[in-house]
Amino acid sequence: MTDTEIRALLERQRAFYKTGATIPVQFRIAQLKKLYAAVKKYENEINAALTADLGKSACEGFMCETGLVLSEISYMIRHTRRFAKRKSVPTPLAQFAAHSFRQPVPYGNTLIMSPWNYPFLLTLDPLADAIAAGNTAIVKPSAYSPATSEVVRRIIAECFDPAYVAVVTGGRAENAALLQQKFDFIFFTGSQAVGKEVLRHAAEHLTPVVLELGGKSPCIVDASADIPLAAKRIVFGKFLNCGQTCVAPDYILCESSVKAALAAELVKQIKAQFGEEPLQNGDYGRIINEKHFARLCGLIDPARVILGGKTDAAACRIEPTVMENVTFADAVMGEEIFGPILPILTFEDFDAVTAELKEKDKPLALYLFSSDKKHIKKVTEELSYGGGCINDVVIHLATSAMPFGGVGESGMGGYHGKAGFDTFTHCKSIVDKKTWLDLPMRYQPYKSRLYEALLHLFLR
Repeated sequence: MTDTEIRALLERQRAFYKTGATIPVQFRIAQLKKLYAAVKKYENEINAALTADLGKSACEGFMCETGLVLSEISYMIRHTRRFAKRKSVPTPLAQFAAHSFRQPVPYGNTLIMSPWNYPFLLTLDPLADAIAAGNTAIVKPSAYSPATSEVVRRIIAECFDPAYVAVVTGGRAENAALLQQKFDFIFFTGSQAVGKEVLRHAAEHLTPVVLELGGKSPCIVDASADIPLAAKRIVFGKFLNCGQTCVAPDYILCESSVKAALAAELVKQIKAQFGEEPLQNGDYGRIINEKHFARLCGLIDPARVILGGKTDAAACRIEPTVMENVTFADAVMGEEIFGPILPILTFEDFDAVTAELKEKDKPLALYLFSSDKKHIKKVTEELSYGGGCINDVVIHLATSAMPFGGVGESGMGGYHGKAGFDTFTHCKSIVDKKTWLDLPMRYQPYKSRLYEALLHLFLR
């Protein structure tokens, strides 16, 4: 789509929003129901597209993408009416007689830019929230997942007039053209590097932005942890989607005394979950493209590999790989891995390792496997990170009851459920002042000591 076509599309959406058609809650719920029905209708095509783009099995595709989208849409259908209601708040005595309330209103014309690693989930989830909040939307899916982007385009084209919700496909040229436009709100999911570019462009128009980024999410395992269970859950979360998950455990920080036991259990669990030959497992995914495959291969140090390391360049597949004796100075610790490579680092002192984490970039997720209440309290209260789990990984994002998002270097803002509705909403503060009484104390001339005394009384 050309610059001119993108400008024309946005102008159509601006005109449509100005009609007020998206404001009635019943309209929003009707659109969500249409979207839900279309996702159900295209479920097989969605699964096939995810397999084509990322090698995802139908089970993983539903569990991690389609099913979560349906859950979010149905949650918004049930709750949008309540979320959109004005909410009365107390009125100070000095403003008597008046009614004070907060009125949620849509931002207006929004842009949603989604990534390739969960191309269906991370496109449709924020779209459902934007619709529930009463916005129009231009959706820009990733060019790296073309099969899923095409299914998304078909679903949205079937459900909505482009003046309301539209898809713009393409690559960098289309991204650049979209970011040149003035939107009322931008929702971006992707890398830190691109997120910075989005924020720079948004600043030109003072456009509010949510950035869902990534980072090196640590997984701490102390000596009090249930080691077999920890290994089982870490292997699931790390190698889900072939490691291409923004909240996957990026690396393990393991207490030295249990490192050997944990390493042995990780090896055991990888074989149990993926088989002796993971590259022959049809349910194990693949790396998105050759560029990322080559980058990941460069992070594997054969001298440190205790399991895995084999690759299939033709299929862009890398075995689940575990590396030990890794330090923060190694190449694999210099960037977010975003692939099926799991380094193990060790520590002796829990307080020292948490102090070290405080000096690093704030991660999108942090996981702690422990039964030590002091350690749990320290991590949950003192460390800054987007979200996480105690004695599990990844699952904190799979609920509409809690916001999901980053902090600092891992992003800003959050969404899912009520938080998603609020993200795409501006809440206006309004005082409805009555006309049958007008207290004179606020008006000049300020001469009377009685007025001064009354003013102090009313403003206490």
